[in-house]
Amino acid sequence: MLKETEWNKHFNIGVDSIDNAHRKLFSIVHRLIHLSRDENNGHWACAEGIKYFKSYAMQHFADEEAYMRSIGYKGYEMHKRLHDDMQYKTLPALENELTESNYSQESIQHFLGICLGWLTAHILIEDRAITGKIANRWKADNNGADMNALENALTVTIQEIFRLQTEIMSEHYSGEDFGTSLIVRLTYLSDTQKKIQIYMVLEKSLVLKAVSAALDIPLTKMDKLVMNAGKELSLRIAEQLGMHCRLSSQYQLESSHIMTSDQFRKAFYSEIFDYSLLFNTGHGYFAFCVKLE
Repeated sequence: MLKETEWNKHFNIGVDSIDNAHRKLFSIVHRLIHLSRDENNGHWACAEGIKYFKSYAMQHFADEEAYMRSIGYKGYEMHKRLHDDMQYKTLPALENELTESNYSQESIQHFLGICLGWLTAHILIEDRAITGKIANRWKADNNGADMNALENALTVTIQEIFRLQTEIMSEHYSGEDFGTSLIVRLTYLSDTQKKIQIYMVLEKSLVLKAVSAALDIPLTKMDKLVMNAGKELSLRIAEQLGMHCRLSSQYQLESSHIMTSDQFRKAFYSEIFDYSLLFNTGHGYFAFCVKLE
């Protein structure tokens, strides 16, 4: 069941116009959550509500960007890129999923879960940095050739391992929750003690499909067998990616752990990532985060 996040003063950044808009966005999402639970007419009501949410969010982005320019906010360019990523990549991908599924219950839950998670993370981290309540967490925006190379390598790797076509949903995944998932942390060390940490978040439906295909047995539960098999698939993804990026001979696996969602959120919000991507495989979401040290 999709969780609802209630508004509290901790979300306020101290700019009335922005805080009011954030409260409005949360209110719209909460209303859509309630509508989505109506199995008879809820999906059609959600279709209209989602259009309103998108329209209001786009206007809010423009207003917030105008405010950042007015105060000379140094993190403006990166912040605007996060807005653009949501507007031109994540939301269109979610809308395609809604349309293709004829606004199924699952696709509506996906849409609302991603939007609610994105809003929560974006306000608490990116927006609070505008007024100096916290430090800006993005040390750099690895946009361009390096990002394209990583996206292409991941796309090929996912296709090789899962036999699924992938679609990039975000080049700046913000740690939002997209439901029951397997979360794996891999740590690699080089001969010179340089460290790479990789976090992979695989949605339950994706893990079950992959493990079911591997064992040729229909599986429906995320038990220990499935989770351990999913962990091994994550290791294969990392190894295959290393081969594509010619890193396999430079780094050796030091440790691998399955994490809880709470452990992941704590790590994600306390660390700074060099790359943070979100993909849609058509059978579940896949997030890939990298921290270079």
